[in-house]
Amino acid sequence: MGEMLEVSWESYATQLANAEQETLLTVLKDLVEREAVNMAHNATVFIGRDTRPSSESLAQAVKDGVAALGAHCQDFGLVTTPQLHYLVCCQNTQGSYGDISLDGYYKKLSTAFGKLTHDAPVAQPLLVDGANGIGALQLKAMLPYLKGRLEVKVTKDGSAGKLNHLCGADYVKVQQEAPQGVEMGVGQRCCSFDGDGDRIVYYYNDDEGRFHLLDGDKIATLVSTFIKELLTKAGLDLQMAVVQTAYANGSSTHYLEDTMKTTVRCAKTGVKHLHHEALQFDVGVYFEANGHGTVLFSKEAEEMINQLAKDPSAPEGRRSAAIQLHNTIDLINQTVGDAISDMLLIEAVLAVKGLTIQQWDTIYTDLPNRQLKVKVADRRVIDTTDAERRATSPAGLQEAIDALVRKYRLARSFVRPSGTEDVVRVYAEADTRESADALAHEVSLAVFRLAGGVGEEPKPLH
Repeated sequence: MGEMLEVSWESYATQLANAEQETLLTVLKDLVEREAVNMAHNATVFIGRDTRPSSESLAQAVKDGVAALGAHCQDFGLVTTPQLHYLVCCQNTQGSYGDISLDGYYKKLSTAFGKLTHDAPVAQPLLVDGANGIGALQLKAMLPYLKGRLEVKVTKDGSAGKLNHLCGADYVKVQQEAPQGVEMGVGQRCCSFDGDGDRIVYYYNDDEGRFHLLDGDKIATLVSTFIKELLTKAGLDLQMAVVQTAYANGSSTHYLEDTMKTTVRCAKTGVKHLHHEALQFDVGVYFEANGHGTVLFSKEAEEMINQLAKDPSAPEGRRSAAIQLHNTIDLINQTVGDAISDMLLIEAVLAVKGLTIQQWDTIYTDLPNRQLKVKVADRRVIDTTDAERRATSPAGLQEAIDALVRKYRLARSFVRPSGTEDVVRVYAEADTRESADALAHEVSLAVFRLAGGVGEEPKPLH
């Protein structure tokens, strides 16, 4: 359905990637036998690529591999990763999810956006940093479909500058500053895509020139609040939850649980874990703090919403809320996080609710936080539980973290091993910047001493 790879198949991908040339066929035949794959079936593989110089030769290698197995390849050329997910979903739902073309993608999203924002005034122009990647090209191709309902100025559009270099969602999130060379007006709405167009973060400068970042937590809060209000107006009793990771800012969790009375679930880091958890609910909103996420609606939820939207005998207020929900579903790419779709969803919510970016930002105030890395001899000495929020080994580490957290107000800290290198990642938050920095440093010292740190021990941040 265009979603992420079934977890049980990840080991096959690993085996194939690690197979030597002469054993490749054996590994492949073993997979075919174990999964009882009927090789006589007609198979089609959809392929797309981004703007990296290496993409053309990699795409050709995939086509050669598909042809060698006697299957058919359909090449969509330059597309964002989420657009490819969308196209696969359209194909395997026989077109009920949408038309199997980029034109179909643009039309579906722009039509839904137009219907949602029909009665709202057109907002001030939005400045979009396309990370010099494929997202910039595809957003530009989509703009004519929006017919002036949204004014967008695309910068870092790939015409000059390297992919993700001093720009893009990751740069903005980590550096806590605008992309280099981008001039932002006071209070102007700005957002950044990442290189392959699946992540998005928003930001602006206030009257005093201070930079404000609105990350995945802020996006999840805005979107879930909007959907929850519509579900209430429509009188639909559907279970909704927001799925976060341990990296979600504590303020967002408190706001969702205490003010919005929304169910919040914590999943392990990684989109596949969030996606899986979100599937447990009628409506599951998930975003990683880095801006990667989407909203999932169960089949039953979609049917209930569509029935009410089409019911002429339903009370007008309930029916119009259901129509808004129906349009919201059409605007969302449910297969995977999609920067273009998420941007249009955010813009629609702001327009419908009449919110400025500053008003959105003040829904809650982020607790100051700090992330650090500690080099260790072997990352596998760290084991975690409770969605990576507590360490079970090495002995004494969690007790040391608990004792350090108790020294500060509104404090929280956790450690987890990197998935790719011998480092341990440390997260800390507290009521002030100084406290968050001090706590992060003290926890990283504890990791260094108890989990086999290498090199120099961590220095204080100030």
